Amino acid sequence: MSLPPRLAAIQSEIEAHARSYGLDFFPVLFEILDYRKLNQVAAYGGFPTRYPHWRFGMEYEGLQKGYAFGLQRIYEMVINNDPCYAYLLECNADVDQKIVMAHVYAHCDFFKNNVWFSRTNRKMIDEMANHATRVHRYMDRHGVDKVEGFVDACLSLENLIDPHSLFIVRERPVRPTEEPRRSARRMKSKEYMSDYINPPDYIARQEKRLEEEAERKKSFPEEPTRDVLKFLIEYSPLENWQRDVLSIIREEAYYFAPQGQTKIMNEGWATYWHSKMMTERCLTDAEVVDYADHHSGTVATQAGRLNPYKLGVELFRDIEDRWNRGRFGKAYEECENLRERLAWDEHRGLGREKIFEVRRFCNDVTFIDNYLTEEFCREHKMFTYDYNPKTGLYQISNRTFREVKQRLLFQLTNRGLPFIQVVDGNHRNKGELLLKHQYEGVPLRQDYARDTLKNVQRIWQRPVNLSTVVDEKPRLISFTGEAFEETEVGDQVA
Repeated sequence: MSLPPRLAAIQSEIEAHARSYGLDFFPVLFEILDYRKLNQVAAYGGFPTRYPHWRFGMEYEGLQKGYAFGLQRIYEMVINNDPCYAYLLECNADVDQKIVMAHVYAHCDFFKNNVWFSRTNRKMIDEMANHATRVHRYMDRHGVDKVEGFVDACLSLENLIDPHSLFIVRERPVRPTEEPRRSARRMKSKEYMSDYINPPDYIARQEKRLEEEAERKKSFPEEPTRDVLKFLIEYSPLENWQRDVLSIIREEAYYFAPQGQTKIMNEGWATYWHSKMMTERCLTDAEVVDYADHHSGTVATQAGRLNPYKLGVELFRDIEDRWNRGRFGKAYEECENLRERLAWDEHRGLGREKIFEVRRFCNDVTFIDNYLTEEFCREHKMFTYDYNPKTGLYQISNRTFREVKQRLLFQLTNRGLPFIQVVDGNHRNKGELLLKHQYEGVPLRQDYARDTLKNVQRIWQRPVNLSTVVDEKPRLISFTGEAFEETEVGDQVA
């Protein structure tokens, strides 16, 4: 549905303001939908042409009930694509449509210019339709239940990828210092007895035995790999259609990964610019109260929950202010007088340039690591909280800057997911798969770990093992396809 003339005029105005601020984006195509259709699109992750699966129906039911009971409402949705596709809710007031459009143009600028999105498929809406066609074809050929059941297994593993692999060469050539292979030894003998003591077939058998031994000792893979899905695609004994379905899940997982890596930055950037455009260029007198009410709802922080809109926008504003006033560099960092630090102002005027630089190169981890300061934590009263078993409540546990920053970085690293690697594809020389959990002080949820092992085994079709830590002891959890086994192991495995 094309935009009515009133909204088309608003879009032209917002786009002009966005360009005047220096935002750079792909062409943006807006569609206006009622809440049912918008919930349908949202259930598919923004791609209405996506492959069929029951989880999208469940997501739609949840969105519909949330809307019906007044618990949630989708104001906007935008897709990382060229051109960018964005959806507006039909029943929104004009002031809401202005906010949403300004927000969308900032998102599109972020998608186009942030380095973590640079390797994503800019024609993903067409690729999603291609994926759906292939899955439909397999369902027609092999049956809906069989294909959907296999998709279930694949989706439970979609986080087992390496988001950094697109930027780092991890597959290195064979080291020249590797141990030379042994050759068969001939027994000492006099020349006339040589054919009897060292017959040709004996030498051949020895060579073959040594070659097989060298192959068994060769690491497979040569180095641990975090891209578990790629390893399964390349080495699992799958049928062609299964391999293709798994590759579809992997491709879509890599497409969505940067959004998880930049949630705070992306929402903070969009909130920063929609608030600036609205307050400086777009608002009429009659819209001020409604704008303030709706914007405050966006950046409101609920008890015990991190609001990426709030943290992101405040941190961008803090960076802009610091670089405008010169509150960075060696001289400022070495200043120990609190009064001087608070009054520090060198009138550098570098704030706008700096936030565009941050927008280009950072993800959430580097954003927080490089730019979250002790002054910012103190000003915004940041703290950590933990469960108190004595009171049965979650309570503030620490307000120190070091602890707050460390806890926040820990939550954001790898999007809060455990690090899992493929260590050996021929474990025990029996074709078993050995995975390793990189233990960082937080144990795996045992029910999640076992369900995941079941699905990995379904794809690998041979026993699967997971090296992890349970109750501060190294453990090996194995699934044979019929039963689980858990054994305590030495440090060499865990």
